[in-house]
Amino acid sequence: MATTTVALFGGSFNPPHVAHALVALYVLETAPVDQLWFVPTWKHAFGKELSSFDDRVAMCELAAAPLGPRVSVSRVEEEVARARGGESRTLYQLETLAISHPDCTFRLVVGADILHDVSKWYRWDEVCRLAPPIVIGRGGVEAPPGSTVSELEMPAVSSTEVRRRLDVGEDVSGLVTRAVLGYIDRRGLYR
Repeated sequence: MATTTVALFGGSFNPPHVAHALVALYVLETAPVDQLWFVPTWKHAFGKELSSFDDRVAMCELAAAPLGPRVSVSRVEEEVARARGGESRTLYQLETLAISHPDCTFRLVVGADILHDVSKWYRWDEVCRLAPPIVIGRGGVEAPPGSTVSELEMPAVSSTEVRRRLDVGEDVSGLVTRAVLGYIDRRGLYR
């Protein structure tokens, strides 16, 4: 039986910005994967306030659309959180996806910056076993066995900076896609 390899790109995506789209395209075109799924967090792991899950899913769908049919958005965090009383961990998502998509193997897309915080992740070694990481950032980063480390560093664009600029009325047209910016404007987000 043929399997599909799916890169899982998780994050708060509050909002998704152009660097997220660049990472998705880079992974699709350079890593041994067939698809990439944006996986918006249900709630922030460290309690930061987020726009509604539905708004972030909708913005991810808008950001994913120009990347073509190999990119989609998964609501697995919502499914896991609802089944576990609000708790969602990456390991639980991977276990859920393994059951619901037995024809898929998974890779986890992470930024090099999170490698310094893996001690905070729930059963990080098991996460790496189930979905070997694709690490985005600088080459030479010490990564878990089975990981792929990119040689390309993505632009320093952050959702925090996008929200700050929107809050004070500054232009963000070069930081988010036109479709995402239109959604933000229509919904009155981050103001």
